[in-house]
Amino acid sequence: MTTKELYIRKIIRFSGIAASLLLFLYLAYIFIDIIVIVTISLLVAMIFNPIVDLIEESGLPRLLSVFIVVISAGLAIALGIWILIPKIMGQFNTIISTLSKESIDNYSGQLEIFFKKFVPFVNSSELVLKIQNLLTNSIYNLVNNLSAFISSIISLLTLFVIVPFLIFFFLKDKKTITKGIINIMPNRYFEVSYWVIRKISIQLGRFVRGWILDAFLVGFLSALGLSILGINNSVSIGVVAGIGHLIPYFGPIIGGIPAIIISVVQFGDLSMLPSIIVMFLIIYTIDNGFIQPNVFSKSTDFHPIAIIVLIIAGSSLLGVIGMLLAIPIATVIKTAAKEIYYGYKNYKIIKA
Repeated sequence: MTTKELYIRKIIRFSGIAASLLLFLYLAYIFIDIIVIVTISLLVAMIFNPIVDLIEESGLPRLLSVFIVVISAGLAIALGIWILIPKIMGQFNTIISTLSKESIDNYSGQLEIFFKKFVPFVNSSELVLKIQNLLTNSIYNLVNNLSAFISSIISLLTLFVIVPFLIFFFLKDKKTITKGIINIMPNRYFEVSYWVIRKISIQLGRFVRGWILDAFLVGFLSALGLSILGINNSVSIGVVAGIGHLIPYFGPIIGGIPAIIISVVQFGDLSMLPSIIVMFLIIYTIDNGFIQPNVFSKSTDFHPIAIIVLIIAGSSLLGVIGMLLAIPIATVIKTAAKEIYYGYKNYKIIKA
């Protein structure tokens, strides 16, 4: 084979790879809703898989083990919703009724005094006016968009019906699915395919379980800290902070905003603002200095800047769900790329 023919062959091969990649991205864009549902189901299945394996090792059939785990998790979630939702909705109604246009004007004066005292280099009048307009518009937009909110709830309920079925079958047929994926690969890619799936399963499983545990600990510490400060509905705010912490680096902000609003409603002024800020800074320091290094270990080694860029990209594509799935999906892609490159270097899976 001449050098020219070899060069043409390489161009054709890489053109085919590029075309396949573009086709894959196009199909992924079309079926994005299905991909999101399957991805969420797979991530949740990875959380529960070690528990299912443990029960199965005790002597029970895998099918029964999956039933026990899925039903127990469903009952726990239902109980949590039954206990927390009424409290959260009650506090939400209190905030909406309390933060009227008149009360926002009253709090604005206190906010301006606070900024003049603690942040004198900032134009407090202009900043307070912007905050006042933002808060007023946010509240009225929230009330006016209740129909859209209800529609989202209906979609969410549909998700709660579909996802458990997918989780159940992912857990029950884990070995069959893995074997099926490997069997469709050509023999020359068998070993690399096996290690790619195995490494992704191990690394992503560790990351997702650590991710959930970290969010739980941050939520618990937030609820505990707010309870010590005497803030009403500290448990509900802790839940919000924990869920918000599923989005890296945004947890303290998502948890801090409702805490500050509720403290203003409760005490009628901004006296608790410094304490709440200090509390969340302490939790953030504990989380980054102790919890995350021990919980995540080396499951992902993305630079903080890369994480923020991924979150922004996920938000642009899929909103909040995109922010939640950005890091797990990036972890899968990175792990697969590393293993495929390793296979290319050591097993020569791609030949000239």
